[in-house]
Amino acid sequence: MATPCLERVHSLKSGQSLASDMPLDRIDPLRDARWDEFVRAHPRASLFHSPEWLRTLSRTYGYQPLVLTTTSPGQSLQNGVVFCEVKSWATGRRLVSLPFSDYCEPLVHEDGEAALLSLAIEQESRFGKWRYIELRRLHSGAITSSQSQSSTVYTLHRLDLSPGLEEIFQNFHKSSTQRKVRRAEREKLDYREGGMEYFEDFYRLFTITRKRHRRPPQPRIWFQNLMQNFGDALKIRVAHKDNRVVAAIMTIRYKNTMVYKYGGSNPEFNSLGSMHLLFWKSIQEAKALGLQCFDFGRTETDQPGLITFKRRWGTRESVLRYSRFGTAATTVHSFEPSTENWKSAAASAVFAHLPVRVLPVAGRLLYKHVG
Repeated sequence: MATPCLERVHSLKSGQSLASDMPLDRIDPLRDARWDEFVRAHPRASLFHSPEWLRTLSRTYGYQPLVLTTTSPGQSLQNGVVFCEVKSWATGRRLVSLPFSDYCEPLVHEDGEAALLSLAIEQESRFGKWRYIELRRLHSGAITSSQSQSSTVYTLHRLDLSPGLEEIFQNFHKSSTQRKVRRAEREKLDYREGGMEYFEDFYRLFTITRKRHRRPPQPRIWFQNLMQNFGDALKIRVAHKDNRVVAAIMTIRYKNTMVYKYGGSNPEFNSLGSMHLLFWKSIQEAKALGLQCFDFGRTETDQPGLITFKRRWGTRESVLRYSRFGTAATTVHSFEPSTENWKSAAASAVFAHLPVRVLPVAGRLLYKHVG
């Protein structure tokens, strides 16, 4: 059921004449069936807007999702900005759109809608006792703010699947990506895919990889909730060498896109092209299903090796901008692995020396405070 957030736009900011009779509501996207219908139809809605993703965030970390919209109760949704309420004794109270999500576009159609929602976000920031409000946008504009703000930039790589499969392959970098795919085929690496039967192999390699990066893995329950909520749309893909799992990735299919989200490998076998094989098999399946895009996910700007790896698949590179609004926006940092807190020498040293079996415990204790 929708609960009123603000009755009129003039109650947000005196002197505003824009759409002054337009109501603004606050809805629960996990209870209001209109949200699922809306995001499935909206061209900019992604995996991260989906009720399945929001439900996973809520079940794993206790975050409460909410949507601000100008649509009146009982009418089909026309717009919306989705957030999660993150309430932590360690990192404070804030609204994030959305935690653990590569990007999450405000879904608006008209300038008037965007202006009204911008005002709503400003009021939430000023009077909602949030330390800050964070938006993770792929496209700049639409939602704006006159408040103090800070931003962080990432890159996003996506592969257009509209060409034929042979053309897609020919657009890969010849001396690295194509060569690695062919090397994996010559080595007769065994490719398999499925779900829970490969979870332990996936999580073990994911944890080992996170240790190499000096960061803890997300807790097991996060992945188990993802698998339960997305069902057959989620796959774990593994590569075997001599009956030994040497690489694994997790992909999720949503609407016309297949998203690579997590992966890990045994570095002893990377030269055999194990990860390249998994990506190529995923791309082939996405193409066969008639999907339009393969999303390689976000990358931090200080990871040039990973950026180069993704570029060599013939991807289009975009800029992701995470913006924080509010009085604490320029002074507060979350504990998210992409921030300096987790990259500090002290934190890196701790995670680098923790035994692999202990790292998941650290992740379980810390990630709920991230957001």
